[in-house]
Amino acid sequence: MSENFIEIKDLRFSYINDLEDPPVKTEVLKGVTLNIRKGEFLAVLGHNGSGKSTLAKCINAINLPEAGGVFVDGMDTLDEDNLLPIRQRVGMVFQNPDNQIVATIVEEDVAFALENMGVAPDEIRRRVDDALKTVGMYEYRLHAPHKLSGGQKQRVAIAGIIAMRPDCILLDEPTAMLDPKGRDEVMRTIKMLNEQGVTIVLITHYMEEAAQAERVVVIDGGKVVMDDIPRRVFAQVEKMKELGLDVPQVTELAWELQKAGYDISTEIITEDECVAKLAELLGGV
Repeated sequence: MSENFIEIKDLRFSYINDLEDPPVKTEVLKGVTLNIRKGEFLAVLGHNGSGKSTLAKCINAINLPEAGGVFVDGMDTLDEDNLLPIRQRVGMVFQNPDNQIVATIVEEDVAFALENMGVAPDEIRRRVDDALKTVGMYEYRLHAPHKLSGGQKQRVAIAGIIAMRPDCILLDEPTAMLDPKGRDEVMRTIKMLNEQGVTIVLITHYMEEAAQAERVVVIDGGKVVMDDIPRRVFAQVEKMKELGLDVPQVTELAWELQKAGYDISTEIITEDECVAKLAELLGGV
């Protein structure tokens, strides 16, 4: 059996605007080929309109390929019989947690999907408690979701997905509406889930978040244009800027110092690495 949990083969997808006469077709994904291994932590980058959210919806079988194919754990998303098993294996967390919270009490919200799946009540209780403990929200289980902070709401939304026991979680800019504290809370949760073996696909526009992944894929114009470990992707500062993307601030600092003639690599993606290299440079002054 393949170690790839998700296999995307020459995927093409278009949106059709039926309001126009004749209908206008816009091709968004233009032949994407991408494999994601079981247990991997992959970050997907791309400017607005690049196709990254459309790609996530294709993995979750919300969007179906126009050409090519998407296979989740060997299952073809075009086969209708596979839709439920695919969505049980691949959970999706969206940008705005308010759009995912449906109940007036935290634990009822986490239980919602399980009740719809017909899970036995005692198993629901166990899964809800486990999921809330995993994301650090168990003590808030009887609170009203609308009274929580943005980061807490997003962690409740993630708990609702965890309770379904998926093999993979797709997160479509889950921290975009959060403050720095909320972003840190969610990123800690994501990394912990990955350490427990959950495959993570994180779509983000925060480069410091992408730097924490094992692998970074950059999409531009509906195609994969970069695919490598974070430090090798971000070291290509000029190419990233040409694509309309940033790099982590410490990488940009290293790049500016390198341009000014200092002996420093642009393969620096963490603050600790940057501090160590600056201390080395200053020590030699």
